[in-house]
Amino acid sequence: MGFRKLVSVILIFTLFWLLPISIYSLSSAELSEIPTNFLIYAQKPEHVKWMVDVRRRIHENPELGFEEFETSKLIREELDKMGIVSKHPIAVTGVIGYVGSGEPPFVALRADMDALPMQEMVEWDHKSKIPGKMHACGHDAHVAMLLGAAKILQDHRQHLKGTVALFFQPAEEEAGGAKRMIENGALENINAIFGLHVSAAILSGSVSSRPGPVLAGCGIFEAVISGKGVHATITRHTIDTILAASNVVLSLQHLVSREADPLDSQVVTVTKFHGGDAFDVVPDSVTIGGTFRALSKESLLELMHRLEEVIVAQASVNKCNATVEFFADDNLYPVTYNNEILHQHFINVAGDMLGTQKVEVMKPRMGSEDFSIFSELIPGYYFYIGMKNDTLGTFENQHSPYFTINEDVLPYGAALHASLATRYLLEFEALSHDSHLSERNGDDEL
Repeated sequence: MGFRKLVSVILIFTLFWLLPISIYSLSSAELSEIPTNFLIYAQKPEHVKWMVDVRRRIHENPELGFEEFETSKLIREELDKMGIVSKHPIAVTGVIGYVGSGEPPFVALRADMDALPMQEMVEWDHKSKIPGKMHACGHDAHVAMLLGAAKILQDHRQHLKGTVALFFQPAEEEAGGAKRMIENGALENINAIFGLHVSAAILSGSVSSRPGPVLAGCGIFEAVISGKGVHATITRHTIDTILAASNVVLSLQHLVSREADPLDSQVVTVTKFHGGDAFDVVPDSVTIGGTFRALSKESLLELMHRLEEVIVAQASVNKCNATVEFFADDNLYPVTYNNEILHQHFINVAGDMLGTQKVEVMKPRMGSEDFSIFSELIPGYYFYIGMKNDTLGTFENQHSPYFTINEDVLPYGAALHASLATRYLLEFEALSHDSHLSERNGDDEL
């Protein structure tokens, strides 16, 4: 090849990468290279070290829902260093960063950032410094991964064919953070949203998800059963609330074992039972409470109806009265539902990055997530990043005081976030022409 021709080739190649990618139509081979290249970028030693450092700083200073002021400050400082514009406050402590053209289409990536009210029992150099508070669900890692994705996206922003919104969400743990963000306008102009969670049950380097219902819809109930309290030696004069409440608990077990379709997973669990404080007095009232869960709107609403019906009726058998309260405003989570087209998008992107053998199809789980509130309104997709590595020891499941993070997986989360968003924007026209992309939870929406 002559010198002039070589120079021309170099100039054309350079120009290709400096100009916005929207001018060009990428081949399937070129699209498939994006996840691989992003993972190589995310695994650079300096990038990994930075993500690990961010995660440990957050882990040392855990903050509960709507109290994540220092975490929010750290996020904004890191985004500022990258030159990423952000909006704050959103839902008290939330942050939204924006990368790309500032024009449609818009795709969101979400990370939750609140901790749990529990004492960390793991002894290590970066143990929680706040007594009674701990990142025991991996949200510190989720934030570090999304910041890692932000850096990848910002360094490749000239290739974004639209805008990526980075959702740093407060108060996922039973405090309604997603709902508050929506009320603050977070979903305006957003076409789709992706979220992830670390998992100790999946091998490191693998991911897992499924189309349709991924996590159960969830509600919380509390019932007060009232009767007549007397001394324990004259029970013939009592209307026994302890006996009535005990019968209620037993009757509730039949809702799943005798009324639910065995192929339609449901849960009713009583977790609270509080009566009197004396050893020799039957109390005037007993309070019970718990959770109910299902994988469809229809089943969840039927459980709610039957819970109240059974509690009131069974209490009356023992001559007691009962009132039932459902905490629906912030504690009734819809089913977490994965859009079918976004599932195929995830399979394509994750397969290109990790290999199809490391992209697993999971069974639905009966846990709940307030990511479901986002995906109830717009097409959404939720997936799991594996942490399991037997050579590093056992990783406990979330909400354990012994929970730890396999920090080797941080680059996978960062690269997947960035790849899913970048490819979504590049393929938006093709994806949006499929009618299934606009579908969310179908008839099962709550």
